[in-house]
Parts: sequence; C-alpha cells; structure tokens
Amino acid sequence: MLYTNPSESSDGSMDAPTQFETEEYLNLIERTVNSILQSELTMTQQYASNQPEGFSNHIKNIAIVGATGTSGKYIVEALLANGKQKVTAITREGGSATVPAGVTVKKVNYDDPSTLVSALQGQDALVITMSVRAPPDQQTKLIHAAAEAGVAWILPNEFGYDSANESLCNDIFPGAGKLQYTSLIEQLGKSKWIGFVTGFWYEFSLGGSPDRFGFDFHKREFIQIDEGTQPIPVTTFPMVGKGVANLLGLPILRQDENDRLPCLSDFGNKFCYIASFVLSQKDMLDSVLRVTKTRIEDWKITKENSKERHERGMARVRGGDYSGLAIGMYSRMFFPDGSGNHAETRGLDNDKLGLPKEDLDEYTEIAVKKTMEGILDGYQSGNS
Repeated sequence: MLYTNPSESSDGSMDAPTQFETEEYLNLIERTVNSILQSELTMTQQYASNQPEGFSNHIKNIAIVGATGTSGKYIVEALLANGKQKVTAITREGGSATVPAGVTVKKVNYDDPSTLVSALQGQDALVITMSVRAPPDQQTKLIHAAAEAGVAWILPNEFGYDSANESLCNDIFPGAGKLQYTSLIEQLGKSKWIGFVTGFWYEFSLGGSPDRFGFDFHKREFIQIDEGTQPIPVTTFPMVGKGVANLLGLPILRQDENDRLPCLSDFGNKFCYIASFVLSQKDMLDSVLRVTKTRIEDWKITKENSKERHERGMARVRGGDYSGLAIGMYSRMFFPDGSGNHAETRGLDNDKLGLPKEDLDEYTEIAVKKTMEGILDGYQSGNS
C-alpha cells in the first residue's frame, strides 16, 4: 500500500492520518531508503575482476560535439596526445570546420534524429561543448540520440560554473538551466553523466573585454569588483583538455576490493571539479603588472559593487540585450559569500586526474597577447 493523502471528510476538509496510514508511510520511507542503500552497495561492489568475459575496463571510442570550438579543440588535442581512444567529431552537414589528423568525422542533421543516432553508434562516451548561444534543443536531441545509440557516458555542456549550486544557477539562468540536461540523462536511464566544472576559462576571461574580469589592456583600465579580494577558481584551456582526457582515460571500474585508485564510476551522475588557479582580482592584477612590466599607477582603477553590477547585467538580459550576460555572470562569481568558489565549497579533483601545476604568469601573458591581437574580442562563445 502506498500512502498518498490523509483521509478526506465529508465536508472536504482533511482529517489527520490514522495510525495505520502513518505506520504504512513510515514503512514506505524505510523500504525506499533501504532500497537506495542496497543499490549503492551493489554499485560499490562492482569490480573489473568479476565482470563477464569480454568486458573492457576502459573507454575506447569518444565522440565530441564542438571539436574545433573554443574549448573543444583543446579536449581533442589532449585526447589525441593521450592516444588511448578513437576520437570522432560530430559536425553539421555542410559545415566547413577542419579537424586534426587522426579524428574521424561524422556529419549530422539536427532536424533528422536518425543521423545523430547513426553517428553515435558504437561510441562509449559523448562530450558536448557548445556556445551558450546554441539552440537549447540541440543538446536535448544529442542526449536522446545517445540514449538510443547506447552511449554509456555523457559529458554535457558544462565546463563552467557549478551547476550543483542552485542559488548560483538561478541568479544567472533562472529555471531549469543546465540541470535539465543531467535530469534528462537520468530519466532516459541509458547513460551516466559527468558534469565537468572548471570555473571560468582564464585566458578568455582575463582578456578581450572588461565585462569579464574587469581588464581593458588597450586602455590600461581595470574595474575592481568590491574589494577585489574574493577568490574564484579559473582553468586554462589546456587544463580543460587534459582534465577531460585524463578523466575519460580512467578505468571504468576498480580492479578488485584492494584497488583504491580513482575510476570513472566514481564520477557517475556526479560533478568533477578542477581548476588551474584559485585567484582574486587582485591576484590577477598582480600577475598582469608583472607580465606587462607596468605599475599600479599606470592603470586607471574604478570600483563597482558586485551585486549592483550583477543586477545591471541581468536586467539587460531580461530586456533582450544578451551583451549584459557576461557582466551579470562574471559579477555573480565574485559575490562576497564565496558561493562562486567551488574549490572551497566542493574541493578539487585535480590530483585524482593527475593534472599538472601551471604557471600563472605564463597564461596571463597569453591572455594579454591574444587581447592585443584582437583574438579574444567580443563574447563569441564564453563558458557557462
């Protein structure tokens, strides 16, 4: 018997539940909890050593959407460098993008689901990297196709802020946001998802526009948000690539009960958190001064309140002006409550993935150079 509602009296009011109904309800809760615990116990007891003959404990075939995009090209580069898997680029029919040697190309038509399913047949994992401006149903179509094709692992279009932080997400994209896609994957029940959380891309965010981290390298102007001391995690493009490649290079299951090394299943239907650096705006400014060989006196510095700046940007978005998205999104990460710092709230998985340490000034110099060359101008793709 499932407990649904308390008894309804003849006048339409609700009576208190009877003792029998209450006991049944408590029993239902107990059975549900026990079922969940047993399911988790069963999952933790799965080892490569007791799988059926022919079981492969590593991902062999990876499809990627956005293989030549802002972050996708670094993921492809790292996958090829690891040399552990066959990489397939999913591209639109009629597209002219050129992929690196060693990458197979499958052309698709998003208006014809059968082409998506066909392209994903035989793939063990699907990595989705798309612009925030991509049609929202595009990722939905990919997820449905992956389920039909039997793709076991999906990395949805995350690669940005922490989607598990509900208040953070609601302040940027109210409503279902990115979680609708992980929920869909679970509902279809054919794949496991891994949300790859990187924080903002450092080179892209430091340069190109003061709407991001506040820097205008051409004018030597800097917008300080609050006191400029709130740290947030940031990740370089190469680290994004290495992170994904190393994650998908992990064994799927531990070998046996004595194996304590990380495995892909540790991250199933969960988020994986990485960062190259955890920096405040003042940390960034110090690096910029070192790289540009300038002094603080050489810069015009203005100060803005994080919450006011965030609201100003999002008001523009609500009015249909999406140029305000960068201002709203970046400012939100610097709120003084620390909610934008997933390194502090969640911890980092860098060590589990064997990721290297990076040199801050090296990537600051790259950002400055690309900005001065006009490579980072505009808000063309941006991570989210």
